[in-house]
Amino acid sequence: MARIALVTGGTRGIGAAIGKKLKADGYDVAATYMGNDEAAAAFTAETGIATYKWDVGNYESSAEGIKKVEAELGPIDVVVANAGITRDAPFHKMTPQQWTDVINTNLNGVFNTVHPAWPGMRERKFGRVIVISSINGQKGQFGQANYAATKAGDLGLVKSLAQEGARYNITANAICPGYIATEMVMAVPEKVREAIIGQIPTGRLGEPEEIARIVSFLASEDSGFINGSTVSANGGQFFV
Repeated sequence: MARIALVTGGTRGIGAAIGKKLKADGYDVAATYMGNDEAAAAFTAETGIATYKWDVGNYESSAEGIKKVEAELGPIDVVVANAGITRDAPFHKMTPQQWTDVINTNLNGVFNTVHPAWPGMRERKFGRVIVISSINGQKGQFGQANYAATKAGDLGLVKSLAQEGARYNITANAICPGYIATEMVMAVPEKVREAIIGQIPTGRLGEPEEIARIVSFLASEDSGFINGSTVSANGGQFFV
């Protein structure tokens, strides 16, 4: 029987690449999204991957959504917490709402996604938790105090989950992508994009599929001794 994988923010960008890779690996995949019904419908039509709409920033919505996924597909074995937003502003101009919105999605959203699935993983003595953090959670970034704080917080959560889950054959790991050629990055002005690439020693943006291949390994049986780790995938832009 195929294992079940849940990918939040899974209908576009890095999330979509992850879902496609996991499906190719033989998983039954569920992808969540929050707002873009058209993109979700197109993704399902293209891939056959089931999509579910809920706000990961809301615990009740997440718990109900996960219950629905498990009723339709089966117990969730792999959680990929990928959903994230930005509300950028220099700190002195950042509003409490901009701070709270990002915290709710990028940090609380990881708790809200993993927590409802955690008891089942413990009971079945298998689980893979993979959190998509960011290079900016490792080094900080001007105008992204909210975003960087959440992505750094994700790393601490992963290390704690790794210790709590280890005896139940549950691993928790994080991936910190650098600048990846998603719609969001490709939409910035060309001069800005060139300046970003100029900071990357490999001289190019990463591809979503490169992150998906890391997820594929961390989700597999072969990765069972890798726990509490952070994988940096940034083309040499930043070293920890």
